[in-house]
This record gives sequence, structure tokens and C-alpha cells, in this order.
Amino acid sequence: MSGHGHGHGGHSHGCGCEAEHEPAERGLEYGLYRRIDIEKLQCLNESRDGDGKLVFKPWDKRTDREKFVESDADEELLFNIPFTGSVKLKGIIIAGEDDDSHPAEMRLYKNIPHMSFDDTGREPEQAFRLNRDPLAELEYPTKIARFSNVEHLSIHLSRNFGAEFTRVYYIGLRGEFTEAHRHEVTICNYESAANPADHKVDTITPQTHFIS
Repeated sequence: MSGHGHGHGGHSHGCGCEAEHEPAERGLEYGLYRRIDIEKLQCLNESRDGDGKLVFKPWDKRTDREKFVESDADEELLFNIPFTGSVKLKGIIIAGEDDDSHPAEMRLYKNIPHMSFDDTGREPEQAFRLNRDPLAELEYPTKIARFSNVEHLSIHLSRNFGAEFTRVYYIGLRGEFTEAHRHEVTICNYESAANPADHKVDTITPQTHFIS
């Protein structure tokens, strides 16, 4: 099948230009792994506790084969990924082995903390058929309008290409990050500052209703 080829004959043209095009910048774009609250990240159905956290790694480690996660009871994996702020997610890369253990389908959900396999029956925000991508060269672009305010991302790898287990080496997340707002600080500022008219909230009285 020609399904998993990139077109344009081999690495040097089709996907090579992307890899060679501003590689340092590309690595920066895929820096969202640093914005994950890694201690709270969950991977359901991982064969060894904690391995799911290992696949969110720096761009220059994306082809490293020492750290990976494998599924346990069947081929499914479910990652629950909390961020330390708000993310506008633009693209995802999923790299596995160049065999039937590579994920074949990815379903994305947003802002459903502690998602379980029971929850995966609901409609995802977006779903992708995946190609084998052992070198982490294929990006799957998200519908940015649906992923513009993501504080928690769930990635359900629902099937592979026929193996009994699924193996993943790298998950890359590309996008923009905004620090979480500290509401209590904002409230203090509103209460202690100034003339409400300066803030265009003079019609809201008392202010505690606005802040709740």
C-alpha cells in the first residue's frame, strides 16, 4: 500500500525539507512538553507504571529508542495530560515502531480531567488515522478553533496496525502557551486599586458580584 509513504520519493525531498527547514525553530515549536504538569500526567493501560510520562521529551530526543511506553491488557492507551496553563494546540506528532505495534488511530479530547476508557465512547474533538512514523516526521494538524483554550488534553490511541500491544516512543505537541491567571491576585488588585471607572466596570455594583 502507498498509504504510509510520504509521497515525493524518500526522505530527501518530501519530508526532508521540513526537517531541514529551521530545525532549531521546529524544536522550539515542539516545546509544549515543558508546559505539562508531568507529576499529574496519567497513562491508562501502560504496561509499566510511569512509562507514559517518558514519551513527552525534547525535540532532539524524538528518535531516542531507550524510553517508550507499551500498552498492557490490549492495544489501547489513554493519556491524560494536564498543562500548567492554557494551550492553543496546533499539531501533534506520534512516533512508534515501524511495525504493527505503531498506533493507527488517535482521538483527542479536551478539558476532561481524569478521563477513563469508559469516557472514550463520547465524540472526540478530533480524530486521526495515523501512518507509521518511526522517525517522528509526520505532523497531524489540529482544528485550532477547537483547541484554542486547552488546560487538559486527553489522547486516546484506540488501535494499532494489528499487534497485541501498542508501543509509542514520542508524542510531540506544537502550539502556544499562556500562563494560568491567578484570580486571587486579580481580585486583590480590583479591590484595592482604584476607581472602577478606570476599569470600565462602574456599572457592576457591588464588585463582589462580578468577581464572585
